[in-house]
Amino acid sequence: QVQLVDSGGGSVEAGGSLRLSCTASVDQISRYCIGWFRQAPQKEREAVATIDIEGNTRYIDSVKGRFTISRDNAKNTLALEMSSLKPEDSAMYYCAARPTGHGCGTYLRRHHFDYWGQGTQVTIAS
Repeated sequence: QVQLVDSGGGSVEAGGSLRLSCTASVDQISRYCIGWFRQAPQKEREAVATIDIEGNTRYIDSVKGRFTISRDNAKNTLALEMSSLKPEDSAMYYCAARPTGHGCGTYLRRHHFDYWGQGTQVTIAS
């Protein structure tokens, strides 16, 4: 069984930066499609960034140039560096993972992922 623990959320002013982290209890994190989702109140949970088994990254348009997803294969950790934060970035953020054998991109939906972190709140003051 895969267990994910995410952390790093908090409150920051618009234009600020924040770094989220996710620790995976797996032997090789590179064997999974892994990414970050976010969900704001009354809105659908959406993938914001993913990284596939080859290390290719994908982002939704609204965060391109501002967010960077990275993976540390030695530590089995995932990070999301966020900068130039906007009020619309406010949401509960979750790391998520799925087995290999399928595509890995932001087009994927919640039901495509098998393993989830508990969520970490990100609040951007307007």
